[in-house]
Amino acid sequence: MILDTIAASSRRRAEAMKQDGRAERIRKAAEGFHTDGGKRFRERLAAPGLSFLCELKRASPSKGMIAEEFPYLDIARTYEEAGAAAVSCLTEPDHFLGSMDYLRETAAALSIPVLRKDFITDVYQIEEAALAGASAVLLIAAMLTDEELQWFLHHTEALGMAALTEVHDGEELRRALAAGADIIGINHRNLKDFSMDLTLTERLRPAVLPGVLCVAESGLTDRAAVRRMKEAGADAVLIGEMLMRAQDRGALLRQMIQDNQD
Repeated sequence: MILDTIAASSRRRAEAMKQDGRAERIRKAAEGFHTDGGKRFRERLAAPGLSFLCELKRASPSKGMIAEEFPYLDIARTYEEAGAAAVSCLTEPDHFLGSMDYLRETAAALSIPVLRKDFITDVYQIEEAALAGASAVLLIAAMLTDEELQWFLHHTEALGMAALTEVHDGEELRRALAAGADIIGINHRNLKDFSMDLTLTERLRPAVLPGVLCVAESGLTDRAAVRRMKEAGADAVLIGEMLMRAQDRGALLRQMIQDNQD
């Protein structure tokens, strides 16, 4: 399965960083570290109207190269100026061509929160994100045991960050809520085979507990699909490829925000 392959890559990178001592240096640097970024991230996603989490996405396994030219800081600033609630920055290097440098530089350049989007398999990766300036991290329920999910959520909160906990079916949603997740990402893309189901937010949103934010993710390729997520009860949407491929990213984002403020 594709998810297993990507997760294995993440574990290999984590193990390499443990072997050469980088993980331990990160752990020591994170002792006593605390940010208020998680609170700001949650508040911005919870703002009235549909909030937009806009992605810096160079490539993906399903779509290949999305942006040959990738002026990520310019793109991030465009998102911020157009009204994005937050920016999602891919850091996975092997399959999405992401980089921690993108995260560090983007977080330093923006006043809005930045999410580290990666396939996290070790707690040190959460600490690494915090030290790089991230306000939030992505946690994928399908990749983590119940114990790991609960521990990662706790550790993220202890650092002052937020966690976007991603699910793809009712059982994963149940597990995420039981672990204490307070921001649920409903991923329409099945990461095991990359198939797409845009009905998931409509079907799973009623089971999201009151007070828990709901973010609709993946497959939102036009304004009608975005509007559909708002009507399904999503608090926010994560938009990647549609914005990355747009001729005028700022204009498109401003129009979508305007479309979904009522």
